[in-house]
Amino acid sequence: MKQLETERLYLKSANLKDAHFIFVLLNSDSWLKYIGDKKILNLNNAKEYIQNTLIDGYAKNGFGLMLVTLKDGTPIGVCGFLKRGYLDTIDLGFALLPKYEGYGYAFEAASATMQFGKLELKLYRVLAICMKTNEKSLALLSKLGFNKIDTIKLSEDSEELLLLST
Repeated sequence: MKQLETERLYLKSANLKDAHFIFVLLNSDSWLKYIGDKKILNLNNAKEYIQNTLIDGYAKNGFGLMLVTLKDGTPIGVCGFLKRGYLDTIDLGFALLPKYEGYGYAFEAASATMQFGKLELKLYRVLAICMKTNEKSLALLSKLGFNKIDTIKLSEDSEELLLLST
């Protein structure tokens, strides 16, 4: 995976050494509330998630969720493209640790990701899925040019989510 750089951030491939950070991020209140419990109960689960979801995704698709770090190397979140079987094209995903929200980092990382998608992956359309109550993410997606096109349920008993597209 190509590393991306913005004014304040690096976006790079995750590796197994990032297990502690992934453990903390995937168990943060905002991840659990808006994305869901991935059952990352310990560092071994975090390493499995990194291998099976992130690293394998890079190898299979040539893209995936990338680790977002400050220029000093401090990891603050993830941002990237995902290929989900239930969507007809790739979608944008992002999440930051709560203490790094509100500083424009998510917009900066997502903008760089969208630019990479347009220039390198030749994407003409990107999707996003988002809970109706996730006002911060919906505002960011709107700022990136996403518009609601439909709703989607990931399972029969799951909450209805918004489906957005560029």
